[in-house]
Formats: sequence, C-alpha cells, structure tokens
Amino acid sequence: MKRTLVTSALPYANGPVHIGHLAGAYLPADIYVRFLRIMGEDVKFICGSDEHGVPITLRARKEGVSPQEVVDKYHAQIKKSFEDFGISFDIYHRTSEKIHHETASDFFKTLYKKGVFTEESSEQYYDEEAKMFLADRYITGTCPNCGNAGAYGDQCEKCGKSLSPKDLINPHSQLSGKTPVLKKTKHWYLPLDRMQKEWLEDWILSHKQDWKNNVFGQCKSWLDQGLQPRAVTRDLNWGVPVPLEDADGKVLYVWFDAPIGYISATKALFSNTSDPADWKKYWKDENTSLIHFIGKDNIVFHCIIFPAMLKAHGEFILPQNVPANEFLNLEGDKISTSRNWAVWLHEYMQDFPGKQDVLRYALCSTAPENKDNDFTWKEFQTRNNSELVAILGNFINRTLVLTGKYFENKVPDAVELNSSDTECFKAIKLAIENISRNIRLFKFRDALFELTDLARKGNKYLADNEPWKLYALNPLRTATILNISLQFSAWLSYLMEPFMPGSAVKLRKMLNLNDRKWTELTNESILKPGHSLGTAELLFEKIEDDIIAHQLEKLESSKNQNEVDKSLPDFKTSTSFDDFQKMDIRVGTILEAERVPKTDKLLKLLVDTGLDQRTIVSGIAEFYKPEEIIGKQVSILVNLEPRKIKGIESRGMILMAEDSNGKLAFINPHGQIQNGSVIR
Repeated sequence: MKRTLVTSALPYANGPVHIGHLAGAYLPADIYVRFLRIMGEDVKFICGSDEHGVPITLRARKEGVSPQEVVDKYHAQIKKSFEDFGISFDIYHRTSEKIHHETASDFFKTLYKKGVFTEESSEQYYDEEAKMFLADRYITGTCPNCGNAGAYGDQCEKCGKSLSPKDLINPHSQLSGKTPVLKKTKHWYLPLDRMQKEWLEDWILSHKQDWKNNVFGQCKSWLDQGLQPRAVTRDLNWGVPVPLEDADGKVLYVWFDAPIGYISATKALFSNTSDPADWKKYWKDENTSLIHFIGKDNIVFHCIIFPAMLKAHGEFILPQNVPANEFLNLEGDKISTSRNWAVWLHEYMQDFPGKQDVLRYALCSTAPENKDNDFTWKEFQTRNNSELVAILGNFINRTLVLTGKYFENKVPDAVELNSSDTECFKAIKLAIENISRNIRLFKFRDALFELTDLARKGNKYLADNEPWKLYALNPLRTATILNISLQFSAWLSYLMEPFMPGSAVKLRKMLNLNDRKWTELTNESILKPGHSLGTAELLFEKIEDDIIAHQLEKLESSKNQNEVDKSLPDFKTSTSFDDFQKMDIRVGTILEAERVPKTDKLLKLLVDTGLDQRTIVSGIAEFYKPEEIIGKQVSILVNLEPRKIKGIESRGMILMAEDSNGKLAFINPHGQIQNGSVIR
C-alpha cells in the first residue's frame, strides 16, 4: 500500500491562529489528507507548536511571564482552535517536549560527528550588564535609512528596510538599556554553499516539473544568488541546548530544531503503540512520500535547508513535494498580527458556531494557490448564501422533502431512464475523476469547483424536471427523477468529505448512510430502492447582512486603532522599578544657547540644574532657535554618562516628546519650580 507522510508548518506558540495561516498550510493539507484516507491509503498527518526562538522570548517579556508560560498558553489555544475547526491531525505535538529535545540533540550530534558543520567565530553584540549575547530583536537603535529611533536589529518597522544590528546608529540593549559591546562568539554552520555544488542544486532542478511554479521559482532564485553557510546555533537561553561541552549558553537555532519537530512528533505518535519503531517507516522508507504544506515564507526552509539537513544525516527520505501557497490578504490589506488586522480562528468559532464548513468552503474557494488572494466578508457571505444555501443546500432540501412527501421518505425506484437521466450519471463519474485528479495535483480550488458544479447540475436537473408539478400526472417519472436526485445527494455526501467534513456527516445522517471509502462505492446508484431516509434538515443557513456588518465594524475598529499604532513606536519592553529609580531626572533652566558649528541639528546649552551649571548638547536646532529657549525650564536626565559630541562634552540629556512626524517638543514643568527639583 502507498504510504504518505503529510506535515503542516509548525505555528509559533506566541499568538493565536488566523485565516491566513489556515489558507496557507493547514486547510489544504487537511483536504489532501482526508482525501487520501477516504481513498483507503496509508497517511499520517503531523504538526505541532514551534515553541523556541526569539519571538517566544519577546512575547514573554512583553507579558511579564516566563517563556514556558507563553508556550503553554498559546499551544493550548492553537491546539483547541484546530480541533474545533476540524483539522484532522494524527498528532499535534510541541517542541518543548522531552522527546523533541532528545531527537533534535541526536540529530545535531550525528551531523557534528560526521564533520558536516563548519565552526566560525564572529563579533556579535553583547550586553555586559545582562551578561548575554543579544538576538537581533533585543537590539534597538536609530535606523540609518529613515532616522527612526526605534528600529530593531533586523528591520526598521517604520521604513521597512532590512537591517543587521551593526547597521544601527546608537544601538542599545532592550534588556538593560545599555549600549552593547561587540564580543567574539563561536557558532556552528551548515555549509549550504558546498552542498549546493555537491548535490542540492541538481536535486532541486530535478523537481522543476512536479513542484509548483512559485516554489520552484523561489528556490531557483536562491540558487542563482549562491547559497551561503547558515548558522545552526545561537546565543540564547531558551531552546534546545547545543549538546557540546564548549557550548554553554547556546541553543539550536530555531530554524534548525523546528523542522526536526516533524520527526519527533511522528516518534511521539507511535510511542504508545505495540511497535514504537514504526515511525521509521514514515521517515526512512523510500516507499513513503513526504509532503510539506507551508506558506511561501517557509519555502527556503523546507525546500533547501531541511532537505540539506536530512541528506547530511543520511538516514531520512527527502520531501517529494512542497505545495506552498502564497499569502491571503484581508479586505485588501495584508494580514498583520502586530496590527491585529486578522480574522482569528478562535474568534470566528465564537461568532459563527457550527459554521466551520462555511469558512473551509470560503477559504478553499479563494485559496492563494498561485498568487496572493483576498478574503472579504462580503464574498464570504455571498459564497454561503448564493452557493452553499441556494445551490447545494437547496438541492438537498428539496430532494429530501419531496421524497418524504410523495414516497414516505423511502428511495423510489428508477424506471425508463431517458438521456437527461443518463447524463446525470456521466456527470457524477466525471466529477469523481476530476476531483480526485485535482486533489492529487494540489489544485484544491479546481477540485472544489468540480464539487460545486456537480451540485449545480443536480439542482438544475431537479428544477428542469419539476417533480412537484409532475407527480399528479406521472408518479413513475417523478420516482425516477427523485431517485436520481437522491443518487446525486448520496455522492455529494461522500465527495464533500475532504472539503466540508461536518456537512458531509450531517448529509449522510439525513440520507441514513454509513461512512465509506470512495473505493467501496463501486455502483453509481448508492441508494437502493426502498432504503429509508433520515430526517430532512437545512444543510446550511443564510447569513444575514447584520452579521457581516458586525464583522466589518470589528475590522474598522481595529483599523482605526492600527492607524494610531502605525504612527507611533511600540512600547518598549518592561523594566523594573529599581531600574527606573536609577534615573535622576531634574528640573533645570537654560541659561545660554548657541548653535554647534557645522551642524544642522545640534545646540550647545548651558543649563542651571540647581546644584551646578553644566553643558548639554541637544539635537533640537531644527525646532528651536537659540534665542527662543533661553530662560526656559526643562526636564533633564542628569546622571547620564558624559559623552563627547562634536568635541563638546555633554553632561546630561534634555527630555523631549517626539510625535509621529518626528517633531520635538519640550516636556516643561507646570509653572515655575525650583531648579534641581526631582521628577519622579
């Protein structure tokens, strides 16, 4: 029997799941897996929470809790959301589990002992007070491109420019607030440049015909640029410890340990079975097809880096296909978790109880399979009302109600089939072939179209023949029409299974049918004459305008808030009261002011602090003339370490407010107050 292992990208356990995640990696994988199961094939569906890396530690600092508390919270939420939505993983694991740490450590040690890695030392920023090397997001400073003072070590979120920590002007640590120093550190690297020449490029090029164009094209672009060695370790205190004696304070880089999570999850799946070693059949047997479902931002990891790791290890199969989707936008704008511009899965489940299949249908219909696509609430409503309710639901309901009315809720016999009747069976057979072919080719939108089109043909057949008018004149012909309509309904109940599993089960209950594999359905007429049907119910319900209006209002509210968020920098990470107490902020009066020669922004100020008179250099010349500020009382950070600016020793900092346009304004005491007064 053919064996398939399907994985979906491990979601970061630092926030909930949204519809972009679903459309990219989880819904298409679930459709594919459900199809293979109903075809009777051996398939395992693997996923789990990615619980390591800097995003986890940043979330922990933001929420004032430990990284473990963060991953425990979001792992539970994500797992429940997937279960409620009907994503049918065989296991949803997590990378903080012992079995994963052991598996990732063993994987690293195997590559290390084989001499795969190269060792390199480089200078990275180090916080002397916190006594640790700083990940990119733990370093902020001024962007060299736009002057934003709150740029991160990997990117300026104001202008969007990608950065490295050494690009920042005046970098400082998010942990202590101090200026970090450059310090040498050693790390281990995966030599992708060497692997590209030896085998990796040829292997990727061999998949030109069977990988999606967007996947192959991105891989080809990376190859054309020339792959570079990539670090597999980093200095961090959260993650899988590097299993070497000289690697204290280092963990496996999250991109290295996360895909190994697929392997450890498969191990965990079989750990309590009669043969725990069965996991090897899915990772080490060439008869197994390994399929990764991901979003396009993960292509490089699953098509280049992870295969390089697997090949270097030597015991594992390589992926056969990586059907990555593009991005799903929301109401014409990019989905953004930081801006809360998203439809969160757990909120959808609360707002639309029992309507999992409506969202599955809508997301599959607009799936970004070859290019970015857009989800809108109006289209969601139209898909439900005009297709699920008006076509599929209407056809099923009329068929069952009429059968109950005219034939005591039992399947009538079909006699003397005419050409329109036989065309129906041809349509069913063709739909089965097209749906199967498209799913195997990862063309889920096309497969869903075939399903909807079959329902549309059934609906048209019933409407054209009008059995409600015909029964009084020709009950035998009416029996045939309803028999064929019921056969349509029965086939739809099975063909719906990969796309709308809940509705498929509900329809089979109405038809009084058991769950069966498609391979068991050898006869076009599934329902035999005399078969007793169940109770007719509405398969889908109309979604009213006010429900959609409420969702749009939620988004509009989020958008308004986002406009504020976009214009101002994010709050910095939490600091302790003791650290705040170290700052000595006083009231002072500007006695003298003059421009610093050969500069546009700097003023040299003489300030009376009440305890002394001191020189402070301040970058406010764009907003204030020297003569305008003499005699003005200001707030001063007086215990800032002295620093030479343009050859002038500056002893303190004038505190200013900066708006979203970069305009500066003094923070003045209210009314006249004694110089040297402490600001607490």
